[in-house]
Parts: sequence; structure tokens; C-alpha cells
Amino acid sequence: MMPFLKRWSDGIENAILPADKQIKAWRRANRKRRWNIPSAEFKEIGQPPPLTSKDVEDGFIGSILSYGFGGDGSGNSDTVLSAQKAWEYACKSLFRKTWQCEYIDFNRTDDIRLQPDAQARLKGFYFTKFKPAKQNQSMTVSQFRKNLNTDTGLGPEGIQLLAVTHTHFQKLMHNRETPFMALADFDVAPHGFNDFYDAPQMFCSNETLGLGIGNIDHNYPLFGIPTIRF
Repeated sequence: MMPFLKRWSDGIENAILPADKQIKAWRRANRKRRWNIPSAEFKEIGQPPPLTSKDVEDGFIGSILSYGFGGDGSGNSDTVLSAQKAWEYACKSLFRKTWQCEYIDFNRTDDIRLQPDAQARLKGFYFTKFKPAKQNQSMTVSQFRKNLNTDTGLGPEGIQLLAVTHTHFQKLMHNRETPFMALADFDVAPHGFNDFYDAPQMFCSNETLGLGIGNIDHNYPLFGIPTIRF
């Protein structure tokens, strides 16, 4: 067990909300932040793909609803913008204080990116199956990436999960009932010289939701690496 981490409550397996509640959370955020996501897009969301027996065996616990904002010029969403909008929403929330590492600047778009082997993200709403981080995970982000096949790590989905659709995960983190999260599909160049050796990390402690960074080759005992499956 990770240091200072309590046993997971029996709620972690049931922590993923039904689609209708996730949609409601997106509608609320869309209204508050004036993102202008058209009503037609909400009507077209549909139901998440059901978990297969293989998904359950592999540790996936449900599907999370994410949104791809903007465009990358190739028909996919702008993942940095998708993360930025969710983080700005978290910063405007009265639920908790927020803290942001000085080396993460979403306006310095040359210094944060999807890691080169990551799957491009769709524009608009999309579901991904979610596997929470393990309590005793000792793998580094670099090792995690090398072990991936068709699954991948969190990118903008991680910030959207904590800031928009599943804010109760902040409490689970705060109470040490689930590990803090490394967003393994993002790269950060902290000094702006194409030195992409860090990945964003999200945590909630001392009533503060934080967005920091960690070296992809280092292990951080309180941080795990969640997985998503398209």
C-alpha cells in the first residue's frame, strides 16, 4: 500500500457517474463558462459503450465523458485547449482553492503537448473507458508508456474528469482513498527548450486542487497512472 494511503472505500468501483449525470455536469459547465457547445451536440451524445468482461478483467470501472475543443489542423481536437478550458473552470469554482505549477502555461503551446505516441483526440464529445490508478503502482510514466498497446494514459480527460464531470474524485484524493494522478499522455517542457521530460500531475490536498509536474523517469509514491481505453 502507498504511504499514507487508506484502503479504498467500496465506492471507488462505483465512482464513475451514469452518463446522464456527466452530461448534466457538462451542461452546467458550458452554461457557466459560456463555451457555446451547441445543444445539438448534447443531444447526439448517446450512451457510453458497455464494459465487456475483458474490460472488467483488465480493471476498467466505467466510461467517462470528455470534450475535444478547437482543432489541430488535421481534423482532431486541440488537446492543450481542451485541458486549459477545464482547468480554468476548476480555478473559477468555489469548491476548492487551486494551485498551478509555474512551468505549466497553457498559453505557451510549444511547451506542452500530447506525447508523440499518444492517440489523437476527437473533436466534440467522446467516451473513454476508465481504469483508476493502482495503490501500489511503482511504475514511472516512461515505463507506463512503453508498456502500452491499444490503451493509453490520461490527457485532457484527466483535468476534465476532476474539474467537470467527477469532482467527487477530489474528495477521494483529499481523503487518500485514491492516488493522485499523473497525466501520462501529456508532455511538458518546463524550461521551454524542447526539454519534454515532465508530465502533468494532479492532486488534491489541504483543500487545494493542484496541477503540477513530475519527471517521466521518476517514481512518485503518492501518484498513480490511470488508463483510458477508446
